[in-house]
Amino acid sequence: MRHTAVTPAGSRTRRPVGTITRGTTGHNRLRRVDRWIIAVHGRMLASADRPVVVDLGYGASPVTTLELFTRLRRINPGVEVIGVEIDPARVAAALPYERPGLSFVLGGFELPVPRPPLLVRAFNVLRQYDEDEAWRAWDMLRSRLAPGGAVVEGTCSEIGHRAAWVGLNADGPVTLTLATRFAGFDRPSALAERLPKVLIHRNVSGERIHALLRDLDHAWDVCAPYGAYGVRQRWMAAVAQLAATWPVAVFPPLGGRARSRLGELTVPWSAVAPSKRPATP
Repeated sequence: MRHTAVTPAGSRTRRPVGTITRGTTGHNRLRRVDRWIIAVHGRMLASADRPVVVDLGYGASPVTTLELFTRLRRINPGVEVIGVEIDPARVAAALPYERPGLSFVLGGFELPVPRPPLLVRAFNVLRQYDEDEAWRAWDMLRSRLAPGGAVVEGTCSEIGHRAAWVGLNADGPVTLTLATRFAGFDRPSALAERLPKVLIHRNVSGERIHALLRDLDHAWDVCAPYGAYGVRQRWMAAVAQLAATWPVAVFPPLGGRARSRLGELTVPWSAVAPSKRPATP
């Protein structure tokens, strides 16, 4: 059921902008991205006065919004988390879980919240969109941010064992992160199925994201002997090998051994950006 097409930032709309998702969710499905948000944006959130954080498209259950609220309250007791859903029935089902600092509203990419959010988490909401619509959704979300704010948009498997997300600021996409549970793949390129919408159809020869996954698989093969010490050690060695030829983040909080140990790999968006953005209608 489509309410409206994604319209350019600044457009006026009377109805929520976006499409109802499948609503699939579950406990700890978004733990990996939440852990990354706290590592990368925790200082920003902790130092802000009553920052607004939006969980966009939380799904049929508000469980992941509740988890985000609990995790962020540990670093800033004044944070306000607002779950935004385009399905009125899902909003109604979430209302009994409201408490001081946690609320749920009807809406979409226009983000009908009282103050510009410092952070927006949008997970598993753009899978059914066309690539050009996904770009416009990014533009709309970025235009709603508070100064210095960030958007984290991505997708993950049903139980969260494979995930990929893009970090964006007001100027555009900044980073791409791949994250996996070590028992969740045979080869790193299996993460391709979870690439954000603007990249998933670009995993073809000639595109940079395809080259990254190809080279990551090669590094995985070269580092096979490390498998004797476990999948974690092999992954860490493969990421280190990849860093010889790709601008893999090597400094905390984006990179380094601590992030690699968690099954993460982050690169600048410029390293994997599509060769050409679709034309805006």
